[in-house]
Amino acid sequence: MIRRNFLKVAGALTLGMTLSTAAMSDTVLRVGSWLPPTHAQNAVVWPTWAKWVEDATEGRVKIQMEYGLGHPSAMFNLVEDGAVDASFGYHGYVPGRFKLTQGIEQPLLGVNAEAASVAHWRVHNKYFAKANEHDGLEVLTLFTHGPGQIHMANPITSLADLQSKKIRLGGGVQGELGKRMGVTAVGAPATKVYEMMQQGVIDGVFIPMGEQKSLRLKEVAKHVVALPGGMYLGSFAMFINPDFMAGLSEKDREAIRAVSGEKLAAMAGAAWDAADEEGLIAAKADGVTVTEVPADGAMALEFRDLVKGMDEEWIASVADRNVDAKAALEEMRSIAQSYGK
Repeated sequence: MIRRNFLKVAGALTLGMTLSTAAMSDTVLRVGSWLPPTHAQNAVVWPTWAKWVEDATEGRVKIQMEYGLGHPSAMFNLVEDGAVDASFGYHGYVPGRFKLTQGIEQPLLGVNAEAASVAHWRVHNKYFAKANEHDGLEVLTLFTHGPGQIHMANPITSLADLQSKKIRLGGGVQGELGKRMGVTAVGAPATKVYEMMQQGVIDGVFIPMGEQKSLRLKEVAKHVVALPGGMYLGSFAMFINPDFMAGLSEKDREAIRAVSGEKLAAMAGAAWDAADEEGLIAAKADGVTVTEVPADGAMALEFRDLVKGMDEEWIASVADRNVDAKAALEEMRSIAQSYGK
């Protein structure tokens, strides 16, 4: 398992993404990102992968980051159209197109992002890739963020307290959870949550603990309920334009693929896990009340009752994909829960 402190090495790795004048004749792989530069995805994941790519291609391919390209849901199309060469996206932002990816998001998996990400990648390749939900893109890897928790402006003592509260939901399984809880769902990208909380547009958000620090939610969401294993995981893809890949030599294409896939999934998941740990520390240091619910606590039991039947609903929802979703879900959980043991 990956145990390094990714956040401590981020600064050094970022240097590998700077293009010198002498290297401008090399192939530049333009990566578009929608999260701030300080977020783990941009401070750790992309720089680490960039160093891997540069080393694997013996310096022939270098990565250049580009920011502020629009709504995160647009990243899939931007790469497909060649506006940038590679990016990452949250599947829940594109409802309808991505259904199979919600398998990893189902509640009660009870693992961290690294374990889930590896399971996500393996099961995608064995069961889901043939459904071609990422048509027009080459998938570099799949990964998840850490356990999604409840971040509120004001405290709650039960899940029933969320009834009619305005909660920002990011799509995917979050939508079904919000429906079962009776919240008033508000759609917006994660980058808008701070502003919406600050202005009182929303009462809270379902999101991983890392965003207490990276999105400064510790300033506006002063009450967090952390359920054991979280409520859900969020599914992401990192992807590249097939035409860009076709323009490389076969040697460099294979070099990039060799440092992607499961290796990249594990690294990305571990980086988001590390960010969650730092987010928890930052939140507590800033006076955020973090209620860590025990496995036998009232809210944990309330949540288990709330999510009954969600597996079956997801399996039914992907019937048109012609895959064995039930077997895939079982194998996904087995891989994730045995990872590292």
